[in-house]
Amino acid sequence: MIKRLFKSTFLFVLIAFLSCGNTNNKPKIGKNRMPSKKEENAASSEEIVLAANSTATYLPILKGKKVGIIGNQSSLIRKNERDYVHLVDSLLALNVDIQKVFAPEHGFRGNADAGEMVKDGKDPKTGLPVVSLYGNNKKPSAAQLEGVDILIFDLQDVGARFYTYISSLHYVMEAAAENDIPILVFDRPNPNGNYIDGPILEPKHQSFVGMHPVPVVHGLTMGEYAKMINGEGWLKNGVKTNLQVIEMKNYDHSKKYSLPVKPSPNLPNEQAIQLYPSLCFFEGTNVNAGRGTEKQFQVYGSPFLSKEVFNFSYMPESMPGAKNPKHLGKNCFGEDLSKIEVPEKINLEWLIKSFESTSDKSQFFNSFFTKLAGTTKLQQQIESGLSAEEIRESWKEGLENFQQKREQYLLY
Repeated sequence: MIKRLFKSTFLFVLIAFLSCGNTNNKPKIGKNRMPSKKEENAASSEEIVLAANSTATYLPILKGKKVGIIGNQSSLIRKNERDYVHLVDSLLALNVDIQKVFAPEHGFRGNADAGEMVKDGKDPKTGLPVVSLYGNNKKPSAAQLEGVDILIFDLQDVGARFYTYISSLHYVMEAAAENDIPILVFDRPNPNGNYIDGPILEPKHQSFVGMHPVPVVHGLTMGEYAKMINGEGWLKNGVKTNLQVIEMKNYDHSKKYSLPVKPSPNLPNEQAIQLYPSLCFFEGTNVNAGRGTEKQFQVYGSPFLSKEVFNFSYMPESMPGAKNPKHLGKNCFGEDLSKIEVPEKINLEWLIKSFESTSDKSQFFNSFFTKLAGTTKLQQQIESGLSAEEIRESWKEGLENFQQKREQYLLY
């Protein structure tokens, strides 16, 4: 009996030790693991408090300061379960001295097409001057920052390297450092923040849709990303920004978050946001990724794809946010992904299937594809006939190295 008791006790202690020792909270690298009901209930037990809602934290910092705000339609403060108020309106009501607003791609109210020139102007609701940070003026000039004592950066990111709000963050931080202006980043959840995936950008392919050596899906909030930009010395001449991140409460990277407003015109819902890291590659091909439909980044298709392979079709139309979509008025054959369960990884199967089925492979890719991929290798791998798994294997070392770097900057 003593032997049996000792054996039982030993097994219990061993199991407890192994369970407690498994505390690895690293993000998934392109793996699909759905949380259990118990995990979902625990994760939703406390509501996320956005940084913008922590007025008691940041109002003392803004007191007596002339403020510039980098924001758009996503810069919201939650009033109650259903209602939100814009950060600019909230700060004006609290007598904060806002001097001007700086707007990224899609404009301050978020209704401009992707790539459309956004002009300087005046916000009709508040009368504040609006300075565009898209087009030729991606970085605020010293003249535009004159009279500003402090900057607030508050944009909703979606966690993909080619989503240009992190590029705007880079240039704003650089301008702030050069003009000795402190910057507050109001943090928001990353709806694709629970995994990292994709090829690492090579410096020679740097562009506004990929500025830093990070994977396509970086798994960082905007505040964490700002810390990485500063910490890695990525700003021009290695300058450092006087940076303060206003953190969220009750957030972690596994927590689901439904965005209260579209972050940009062609990301209308959670399905589109989760599919975006995979389907955005089509922007560098002759395949339409749903622009000009009500299912942006939830369908894909092209007149050049085989109707024998693809039994779904649609016709892109001119509409707000997509005035001149690819293949306007033409019947596109492809797939409808609007109802699928999206895996927590980049899906290359749709891209490879489209390439293999296109009528003229020499016309499939355009020069924009390499900018989106951040490397010439991905196009070469697809043209060489490599499988999705073979391509993914080539990302492994880069992702593991990035994961170690990422951990230095995590706030949650």
